[in-house]
Amino acid sequence: MKVRIGTRGSRLALVQSEQVAVALRAAGAEVEIVPIRTSGDRLADRALADFGGKALFVKEIEEALLDRRVDVGVHSLKDLPASIPAGLTLAAYPAREDPRDALLSHSDGGLQGLQAGAAVGTSSLRRAVLVRLIRPDVVTRPIRGNVDTRVDKLRRGEYDALVIAAAGLKRLGITWPRTTALDPSRFIPAGGQGVLAVEARGDDHALLDLLALLDDAGSRTEALAERAFLGRLEAGCHTPVAVHARLDGDAVAVSGLVATRDAMRVLRGDVSGRARDAAALGVALADDLLARGARAILDAEEGLR
Repeated sequence: MKVRIGTRGSRLALVQSEQVAVALRAAGAEVEIVPIRTSGDRLADRALADFGGKALFVKEIEEALLDRRVDVGVHSLKDLPASIPAGLTLAAYPAREDPRDALLSHSDGGLQGLQAGAAVGTSSLRRAVLVRLIRPDVVTRPIRGNVDTRVDKLRRGEYDALVIAAAGLKRLGITWPRTTALDPSRFIPAGGQGVLAVEARGDDHALLDLLALLDDAGSRTEALAERAFLGRLEAGCHTPVAVHARLDGDAVAVSGLVATRDAMRVLRGDVSGRARDAAALGVALADDLLARGARAILDAEEGLR
């Protein structure tokens, strides 16, 4: 079977797609990787919330799937909206990489070691709020570009520190002398962070059977909980939202957060239960936050765009 993988053209996206390609080749498939330039890549100098959010990193790949120009799309799961187009399905979630955020800095001591007024680069509203909750005396500044570009900006001294996904650093083999992994119980990751999503057409049954070999049960359980939480909230890209599921044997625990951009109001919640009920737990956590005022926060923050 020949399989064409559609992917963004960044070094990280190509590395991720090659991981999937290696597994497919081991299963006997002939694989071609097809780089696709997305709208998000063309607007690399603008903040995500300014141009429509993370969905623009997948739109053209999904169009290529539906047009049968490629057979598989490989995405960072956190780039996928809570719903996907009709006719497509998330066929596999390979084993999850480290879901945590990491702080790269020029000083020792992690976030607490930063000087007052330090400039911390972050690509997301979520990270900016979480940084301010821990260190309200530092300054968060937006940063765009791929992982290599962001690290280069830190190296040149444009920022005092950088918050970035640990998974991207690990997949690219990038190391930084002063790196601190941020505790996910306090610094809750983005939904799907560290997970790859392998997307395909729902009617391509032979390919779906092949892709099932790549699926990791633990990764799928955590992904289902996190995506159910996000789907229930119906949050856009203008509101700081976080969710992290942790599988432990037959149980799963889910933590979530909804906040205002100025960090003046923050709602947190936790649920736990059976792993087989992962999606229901994600919905239950979202319902808890909604009952405590998350809808008002979401409506107000989305109205500020």
